[in-house]
Amino acid sequence: MCLDGFKEALVEELGNRIAFTIPVLGGVPVAESVVVTWIVMAALIVCALVLTRNLRVQNPGKGQIALEGAVQFLNGFVKTNLGTHWRPFAPYLGTVALYIGVSNLIGIVGLTPPTKDISVTAALALMSMVLIYGAQFRYRGLLGGLRQFAEPMPLLIPINLMEVAIRPLALCMRLFGNILGAFIIMEMIKLLVPVVLPAVFSLYFDLFDGLIQTVVFVFLTTLFTGEGIKEEEA
Repeated sequence: MCLDGFKEALVEELGNRIAFTIPVLGGVPVAESVVVTWIVMAALIVCALVLTRNLRVQNPGKGQIALEGAVQFLNGFVKTNLGTHWRPFAPYLGTVALYIGVSNLIGIVGLTPPTKDISVTAALALMSMVLIYGAQFRYRGLLGGLRQFAEPMPLLIPINLMEVAIRPLALCMRLFGNILGAFIIMEMIKLLVPVVLPAVFSLYFDLFDGLIQTVVFVFLTTLFTGEGIKEEEA
């Protein structure tokens, strides 16, 4: 019975639960992942306002130095992978990294990670696809962007066209699969050993693995974007 109860509880947790329904147009359901996303967005906005309200050119504080170091690291990473056109991409990639990172870590405080919802990871992947191929056509032009699908040889055109769907699918399923797998493992550990051990494993699955998946998603998005515009800079 214990295992049966766990199975039912796990199936319920894996579902995208409805937080509340807006009473318009016959009722508009709002998923729990959307509500947690709003919480993440609000937290990031508040942190941005608090951490940047007293910036100084001279004699900056330790907090400002740390922030400048993080921004400098992000800019350097994006510039290395994208070249001279890096500047418009850095703010977007940094924002996505913060959102995914906080979303993956939010399970530590008892909230359900939005990235456990495949709709959220699919939306993030589609945004990356727009960025990747939008940059390709933006900086190489229509003909140059289309010619990119024939690189390094015309024989590979079918494979390169398949990548248009494969890349966002890979980004989506990699993030979703890892967060979902970590969630399932943590629920099993809580059932078998409800005290002490879950906290230890949480340090890995909620903290370390969550940060790793953030780095992988942003790195692959940056890498794929750089591949689309690299010849334009040569």
